[in-house]
Amino acid sequence: MIVMKFGGTLMGSVGAIKHSASLVVSSVEGGESVVVVPSAMSGVTDMLIKIASSAEGGDIAFAFDEIALLRQRHLNTAVELGAAPNSSTVEKLLGLLEQLAQTVHGIGLLRELSSRSKDLIVSFGERLSAPLMALALEGQGIRALDLTGGQAGLLTGDDFGNARPLPEAYERIPERLQGLFQQHITPVITGFIGETRKGVITTLGRGGTDYTATILGAALSADEVWLWKDVDGVMTTDPRLVPEARNLEHLSYAEIMEMAYFGAKVLHPLAVTPLQDKGIPLRVKSAADPSFPGTLVTSEPRAGEGAVKAVTAIRNSAIIDIGGAGMVGVPEVVSRIFNVLAQENVNVLMISQSSSMANISLVVMRPEAKRAFEALKSQFEGGEFVRTFELWEDVATVAVVGEGMRGEKGVAAKLFNAVAAEGISLHMISQGSSELNISFCIDETEVEKAVKAVHKAFGLERGV
Repeated sequence: MIVMKFGGTLMGSVGAIKHSASLVVSSVEGGESVVVVPSAMSGVTDMLIKIASSAEGGDIAFAFDEIALLRQRHLNTAVELGAAPNSSTVEKLLGLLEQLAQTVHGIGLLRELSSRSKDLIVSFGERLSAPLMALALEGQGIRALDLTGGQAGLLTGDDFGNARPLPEAYERIPERLQGLFQQHITPVITGFIGETRKGVITTLGRGGTDYTATILGAALSADEVWLWKDVDGVMTTDPRLVPEARNLEHLSYAEIMEMAYFGAKVLHPLAVTPLQDKGIPLRVKSAADPSFPGTLVTSEPRAGEGAVKAVTAIRNSAIIDIGGAGMVGVPEVVSRIFNVLAQENVNVLMISQSSSMANISLVVMRPEAKRAFEALKSQFEGGEFVRTFELWEDVATVAVVGEGMRGEKGVAAKLFNAVAAEGISLHMISQGSSELNISFCIDETEVEKAVKAVHKAFGLERGV
């Protein structure tokens, strides 16, 4: 069995949907059972977020204009894929669009957008695309049925906007889908979406369709999970920064998690976690060149490869520095710092503490930085422990990743020599005890220069 996920660009047009469906067909005709996990059509999730914000602000007219555009796009796509005006697919799309309009109208009247309501609105992207993929498969001779994540058994907690699967989901999913496999029906399951025990729709966070695919893969004990993308697998760095970047043939679970966390957008940061216990391989493949092997992700790194596999970068970051001699030997301060950030729902990307314990530096995303900074000042200012607060905006975090770095001498020296040779100043440095990555903060304006220098220093270019 193979679980196949298709990203938004592969659902972006009639031609793209037909091509995606053909990739499924070739595996089904080869004797494989396949579960299909489509994203929303390209750009739709962003439109839905705008619709939700407009409704909250009372601009119902704009929200309904956007819904009209969604209606036209999805209905036209259905017709071009062969659906008759009175077909079940068109009726389903019209019903979903009416639900969306009613939800938006209610939000507009209340001028209130809860995280639960926002999840409901953004879920319509995948709920509208899944019937189109099922229609495309039927058009190519494959029996298919579209289901929401909840209908397929993906049960989650109620952390709206960032939900996580509950343990019983891994039992419910095979129970819900087994009958379809027995009837040789290919399930088309909405990515990104689950539901609570009470049947309330949740979402798994942006990029959550990857996560949905791997949850399904683990629950069904799939042979592999394939993530079809519009790139040739995972690259050594962002090819928009470094044109010489090359495809990585193999990564470990740990390596790709670090890359995703530190800015590589090819994968949801939690996507491999469901696969680890069962050792299910993950493939990141190019829809433009299906014969290209892409990147294989397994539990162990491949022997004989270099210490550093990739260079990643997170822009739009900020550093918060907290200091004071009173912090020395007072563990309570650190606890209070992280309690404040947790209450503000601020995620910390990177931490560094001086050996004297008199200073702690934290990296957060820039949109959250001022809120986090003011909350920390409010908590500690005027107290006996903390004396200084500084906020550095417009920084970026660069990281080198590779399991081969463990015990390898000279990696840090090569890294920092490459950065120093470009005249780049470092604001902060961190290395985890796993020795899987070394990360550092620099001015955001110097990201491209730093990434190019480090990429070249470790010989990651194509042809090297």
